[in-house]
Amino acid sequence: MLRVPSPAKLNLFLHITGRRENGYHELQSIFQLIDLYDWLEFSQTDSNQIVIEGLEHVDLEQNLIYRAAHMLLPHAKHSSGLNIRIEKNIPMGAGLGGGSSNAATTLIVLNQLWQCGLNTEQLAALGVKLGADVPIFVHGRNAWAEGIGEHLTFIDLDQKQYIVLKPDCFISTQLLFSQKTLTRDTKPTKFCAYQL
Repeated sequence: MLRVPSPAKLNLFLHITGRRENGYHELQSIFQLIDLYDWLEFSQTDSNQIVIEGLEHVDLEQNLIYRAAHMLLPHAKHSSGLNIRIEKNIPMGAGLGGGSSNAATTLIVLNQLWQCGLNTEQLAALGVKLGADVPIFVHGRNAWAEGIGEHLTFIDLDQKQYIVLKPDCFISTQLLFSQKTLTRDTKPTKFCAYQL
């Protein structure tokens, strides 16, 4: 059994600068990884099934861990069945990237376990198909982000302490970004304006 951390992140700011024809939003942000973690446990099994424990309330087809594992199957040299158990500490619907982080962690771990041989850039390119935040977690570094969040310029940030408060409600990122009143025309800026 392999137990690995799956970190959360903060958007230190978020500017939405446009919208693509496919519905994705162009943005600018700084992604800061923080020391709040889900934990994923991977156990290989003799079956050919992928079983996820700890997120039973999420439909399997919508589960990013499950989808990430299936995305890697065509690249696997030595695939096996899996039992993946999640200890969820990152609140869902809080904008902290928990699902994207879980997907990235799954891609990284299974790339090794299944001997897929993909490099970090290839994993990030697969990850963006699961969600715009997945590449930042594949790389595991703080970054200035543009595009839909996949164009990353890695940066060093001073260590700061943050207090993260989450109201007792779930906010769907997809639903939030679909709101007609959402500001989508923020003027693009340069990273130098946000150097911390």
